[in-house]
Amino acid sequence: MTIGSLIEAPSEFTDSSSGKSAIVLMTRIRLARNLAGHPFPGWAKPSEREKVLESCRSVLISTPLLKRGLSVGVDELGELERRILVERHLISRELSGSKQGSGVVISKDQTVSVMINEEDHLRIQMMRGGFQLKKVWGAINELDSLLEDSFDFAFSPSLGYLTACPTNLGTAMRASAMMHLPALVIASQMEKVVRAVNQLGMVVRGLFGEGSDASGSIFQISNQTTLGESEEEILKRLSGVLQSIIEHELNARARLLESDSGKLFDKIGRAFGILQNGHVLSSNEAMNLLSLIRLGVDLGIFPEARRCVTDRLFIEAQPGHLQYAQKAEVDAGQRDLLRADRLRSEFANFPRPDFSLSANGKN
Repeated sequence: MTIGSLIEAPSEFTDSSSGKSAIVLMTRIRLARNLAGHPFPGWAKPSEREKVLESCRSVLISTPLLKRGLSVGVDELGELERRILVERHLISRELSGSKQGSGVVISKDQTVSVMINEEDHLRIQMMRGGFQLKKVWGAINELDSLLEDSFDFAFSPSLGYLTACPTNLGTAMRASAMMHLPALVIASQMEKVVRAVNQLGMVVRGLFGEGSDASGSIFQISNQTTLGESEEEILKRLSGVLQSIIEHELNARARLLESDSGKLFDKIGRAFGILQNGHVLSSNEAMNLLSLIRLGVDLGIFPEARRCVTDRLFIEAQPGHLQYAQKAEVDAGQRDLLRADRLRSEFANFPRPDFSLSANGKN
C-alpha cells in the first residue's frame, strides 16, 4: 500500500459509513513499548534508530492486522503527507517532525497504527468509531500479545513496562474517548467538568491532543495514571467518568432546549446560513460551525443520515486535507477561501433545518 492510496481510502474519520454516536466520536487506546537492550529513541545514535526501525517494520508488516497496510519511514513522507496523517490521528505531531530513523506502520482500514522511534520504540494505537472501550482493549491486547512473541519488551516486575517518560510507567497505556460536548461549551460548564475530571485522575485535551485547542467543542478525555492499576481497572474507571460526562452533556442539552431554545436555534440556524453562503472560513470557525450542525442532527433538526457528513468534514476541512485535494500547498488566506468553497458545495443540497422536530431530540 502506498501513502497515496492510503490517503485516498476511507478512514475511521472520513468513511461516511463509520458508525458514530451522538457524543462519543471515537475510542482510542495507545500502548508504549520499548525493546530491551536498546537505548530509548531520544538517546540512540542514528545507526541504532535505523536498526530498530527496520527490525520493527519487518515484524509489524507480518502481523495479520498490518500485513496489507502502509509501512513507511517518516523521511520518505512529504510535509503535506505528514500533516494529513496527523489530522487523521495516525501519527503524532512529534513523530511528524522527528529525525532520521522513525517510521509508522498503518493498517489498511486505518484503525491501527504503530509509530516507531517516536518517544518510545513502539507506540501501538488502535481506534474505533463510537464508545467501544472494551472492544478496542480486547483487540489491542491481542495484538500486543502477538508482538511479545517476537519482541523482548523492557519490563520491570516492580515498575511494569519501562518507558522514556516516567509518567507512562506501569501499564504504559493511554485510553481515551473523543467527545463532542457543544452544550457544555455553550452553557460555559466545561471548565467545571475539566476540574472534576482532573480530580478523578483523568485529563482533558483538545482535538489533536496535548497543547491543542478544543475546536468544534471536541475534547479528548483520557487516563492520566498508568502505574499502580491494571489495564482493566483503568478502563473501568475511565468508562465511569465518560458515562458521567455523557449524562452532563445530555442534561445541558435538555436545559438549553427548555430555558433558552431560541438562542440555541439561532446559533444552529446562523451556522447553517454561513456554511451555505460564507466565502472565507478559518479552520477554527469551520469546526465550530460544523459542531453546531452536528448538534442539530442530535436534536432532530437535521436528518440522522447527515451526521456522517459533519464527521467527515471535521477532518476534510483541515489544512492538510484541503491542500491535498487542491494538489498544491497554499497559504492560510487561500486555504480559508478553499475551505469556504468546499463547505458551500457540501451544504448546497443539505436539507434546511426543521426546528419543529427538535422536541424529539435524540440521546
